[in-house]
Amino acid sequence: MIIRHKISDKEGKTTIQDIEPGEYVCRVSMAGYASFTSEKIAVAAESVNEKTFVLSSGAKTLTAIKLTARKPPIQQLPDKTVINIDAGITNVGATVLDMLEKSPGITVDRSGNINMKGKQGVLVMMDGKPLYISGAELITLLENMNAGQAELIELMDNPPAKYDAAGNAGIINIKTKKNRQRGFNGSANLSYGQGRYYKSNNSISLNYRNNKFNYFFNYNIVANKNFMDLYALRTYYKADETTVESVLQQPTVMTARGKNNILRMGADYALSNKTTLGVMVSAFALSRKNPGDATAQWLNNNGSTDSVILTHSDNNVRWKNGGINANLKHVFSATSELSADLDYIDYDISNMQVFKNDLDAPGGYSEASKGDLDARIRIYAAKADYTKSFSNNLKMETGWKSSYIRTNNLAEYYFMQLNDWQPDYGKTNHFLYDENIHALYTDTEKQSGRITAKLGLRYEFTGYKARQAGNSIVKDSSFSRNYGGLFPSAFISWQADSANLFSISAGRRIERPAFQKLNPFVFVINKYTYQRGNPFYKPQYTWNAGISHSYKSMLTTSLDYSIVKDYFSQIFLKDSTGSFVYTEGNVGKVKSLSLTVSFQSSVFSWWFISADATVTYKRMKSELWRVFNVSFTQMNTNITNQFRLGKGWSAELSGIYTTKSQQDLQEVLDPTGQVSIGLAKQVLKNKGTVKLTARDIFYTQSMAGLTTFYNAQEYFKITRDSRVCTLSFTYRFGKQFKSLPQRPGGAGEEVDRVGS
Repeated sequence: MIIRHKISDKEGKTTIQDIEPGEYVCRVSMAGYASFTSEKIAVAAESVNEKTFVLSSGAKTLTAIKLTARKPPIQQLPDKTVINIDAGITNVGATVLDMLEKSPGITVDRSGNINMKGKQGVLVMMDGKPLYISGAELITLLENMNAGQAELIELMDNPPAKYDAAGNAGIINIKTKKNRQRGFNGSANLSYGQGRYYKSNNSISLNYRNNKFNYFFNYNIVANKNFMDLYALRTYYKADETTVESVLQQPTVMTARGKNNILRMGADYALSNKTTLGVMVSAFALSRKNPGDATAQWLNNNGSTDSVILTHSDNNVRWKNGGINANLKHVFSATSELSADLDYIDYDISNMQVFKNDLDAPGGYSEASKGDLDARIRIYAAKADYTKSFSNNLKMETGWKSSYIRTNNLAEYYFMQLNDWQPDYGKTNHFLYDENIHALYTDTEKQSGRITAKLGLRYEFTGYKARQAGNSIVKDSSFSRNYGGLFPSAFISWQADSANLFSISAGRRIERPAFQKLNPFVFVINKYTYQRGNPFYKPQYTWNAGISHSYKSMLTTSLDYSIVKDYFSQIFLKDSTGSFVYTEGNVGKVKSLSLTVSFQSSVFSWWFISADATVTYKRMKSELWRVFNVSFTQMNTNITNQFRLGKGWSAELSGIYTTKSQQDLQEVLDPTGQVSIGLAKQVLKNKGTVKLTARDIFYTQSMAGLTTFYNAQEYFKITRDSRVCTLSFTYRFGKQFKSLPQRPGGAGEEVDRVGS
């Protein structure tokens, strides 16, 4: 396929610009000389590759061809959406979680659930490997990972069978940066941001590659301080559900000061020209202190203050995560290859909580409690994939994967009595969970003319055992379950002509409950709020189907439909004391229909615009203490404007907006959004970049909503340190290869110059 066709000037020079990153071959021809075809040339984003080709007969020299690539911020491909992180100026200083929140069709609720096109249940992967954590733990990891360490984010709402079937709404794959250039090269980044508090985010990436070896080293250190203001207003009603009985007003202010270190390093070695062996080590260490102060003001039905309780809390988190991967790839021939991976991952999480409650009244009381919450998660995984291509444009892939996960959660609670800590056996719990998942899959891809079809089938078997260890008050209990399922997938695309591409897809997915959400015991949030797991939580299953049309890769329109069985939803309960209990469970079927429109184009040579909007209609029905029959329409949109101002200057204006939305039966979220601006300048002969950005300049990215309980409701609003101005400097360095003369017979000479 011809990507570009260019004619050189009278000196034999030409430039090829704005091509997608990847590998290309240049074919050079001139009247009176033998044509020449180059080897594959790797073109990276925001790079310039200069190549010199000498035609045979020693005559005219095509002295230089420059290949430059500029990635759009968002690429809509037939089977996935790609977010190119470095393409956005306002992404500087951002976290991976920030990037997800501004990605097409992605929203994050206050419980840490990531939603895609209005659907809950997303499998988050890094470099094609599941992270094996979800909810609050996943959000902690993503909000402490510098977006600059990632190259791109892939959004797949109907992934092929080679990927895990987990992820009701699809898969988010975060691909970290890997330098493919030969020699020694790398980059260093310094970033400082200021909101209400400071944010420092610094990283270095090193890479060395030669004919047999490739070494890489990435290190990221973050030190920051944040805050969260939470306002909650609970209204309790009498049995008629209209007469106010009492009101609880709870303003809370929390700060978080933390440091974290992220390390990824590894090596690849070519045992032969057909076999490559690799190893990678990753580590993540986080320490964070979260002091907080809250006021619980009880009001009677006429609005007068009944009592006030002051709460001070300290929450200290330490998180250590390490992993090692060994991988092997063997190429049997030009048409077949085998790859295999072995993984071990270890999460060690410690959370120490202290609460002190004081009744602010004459003759008041003081009470204190604390909890030591420790979690250990160990994951072992192995997989193998075999790919075979046939001469009739047929490609087949098959593979196997097994994983074993063991979690050990120990929560020890104490209360203060006579100036001494006493065990609170009613809240203390020890939860052990073991899970095995085994999978087999096959994918078949066939291309015939302008039609490409891909069919897949995956089988997964899951077995788990869980045990709640008892104590002097709580009895020992256990539960287990085994189940299996088939997960077909299909994708067909038709290239109608050079401008129009049509595709249709369908597939079945599964979403398993997070380990911690199966734990039946209570976790304390504050004096009047608790969280409880559900041992009867079942997986949810989803059928997804979609059609899409793409016009010149400029305008993409897609229509998606899904049916979810045993839908996951937060369930909000009220106990006999008036305290609220958050849990989760299966609430029946949910049907959703979503329309997504994406547009990207160069308005002028200096102005590039990328915009998308997703409108989702959902119907949910279930019965708790009453029948909930919910239908809802919501929209989220994203727009990015990029401006090339000349002389190395560029600018960006971007924004996101989400209308009123609903993910759970009992909770409706208010609209939210933000606008960001950025300015960048290339310096030091294009080896350095200085960027100045301001995120959420109008300070509108808060989260607010209304939750319905039995005979009660709660309005809440969460505000964070989201308005941040960041200054960053990135420097890229590397060795340039000098021209080396070669004499490949009658083909003449080829001299490569590779620039970083």
